[in-house]
Amino acid sequence: MKKEIYLAGGCFWGTEKYLENIPGVLSTEVGYANGNTENPTYEEVCSNNTGFAETVKVEYEDSKIGLPFILELYYDVINPVSINRQGGDVGTQYRTGIYFTDTEDETVILTSIGKLQQNYREKIAVEVKPLFNYYKAEEYHQKYLDKNPGGYCHIGAAKFEKAEKALDPSRKYAKKTVDELKENLNEVQFNVTQNSATEPPYQNEYFDKFEEGIYVDITTGEPLFLSDDKFESGCGWPSFSSPIAPELITNITDRSHGMLRTEVRSSHGDAHLGHVFEDGPAPQGGLRYCINSASLKFIPREEMEEEGYGEYLSLLRKERQ
Repeated sequence: MKKEIYLAGGCFWGTEKYLENIPGVLSTEVGYANGNTENPTYEEVCSNNTGFAETVKVEYEDSKIGLPFILELYYDVINPVSINRQGGDVGTQYRTGIYFTDTEDETVILTSIGKLQQNYREKIAVEVKPLFNYYKAEEYHQKYLDKNPGGYCHIGAAKFEKAEKALDPSRKYAKKTVDELKENLNEVQFNVTQNSATEPPYQNEYFDKFEEGIYVDITTGEPLFLSDDKFESGCGWPSFSSPIAPELITNITDRSHGMLRTEVRSSHGDAHLGHVFEDGPAPQGGLRYCINSASLKFIPREEMEEEGYGEYLSLLRKERQ
């Protein structure tokens, strides 16, 4: 489904070029949003106190990229606590703002801003409002940096490269339907990941496997654990000291079977993985992620590039040496 959002992030030349590079973005256009006149010119926006913000209209395919991920990328190229200034550009037309046309987006945006606020002591200055007017900018402003490769841009080249490679994990590793899971998983894998079952100790695929590579969610392919963090715990199941990143794992209080434990599930696939305990190796943080082999797929180091996990090779110990 095609959706739209309007983002003000300082000079719209660079902001448009950055946003159009993101996979899943269908089109971009620069214009003037939420001002107090009609059909303003660039000169009026810059000098006549019209109240408009230089804004990029973004149309995107929601099945490929979600609004929360777009906003995360947007935050990466703005100073969210700066008022009426981005880079060397000063004025109300350079304020930051998120303007929406779908009322359901407001909650998504405010939740995203709330998470962003946790990273700053100063109050987030990004304006969040419904779009009440928007005018397309003059043609010479459209795709300005394509027409003028050496033109002014307040965004660094590394950010553009990052945008080109940015893939929304919530779409790339989206949760599968029950029918899809039944078709692709065996009985044990399905019962473990979907019914929170536990496979037998010492009778599972990876409990004694220690070759180099990456372990991914069997239901979605999302990266979860690296071989560097795997250790022999003696419990009969694969044990890891930590996931690749904390946000890949969801912790849930588990009071089943008369015990109080912490269940771990994959964030995007919502697959049951196992439990985490506080009896792991102290030098690695003291945690033991006790994971069912049936919830994982192992990709050997030599196959990671071919299988689409090449970006994680640098995290493996041998690659760092």
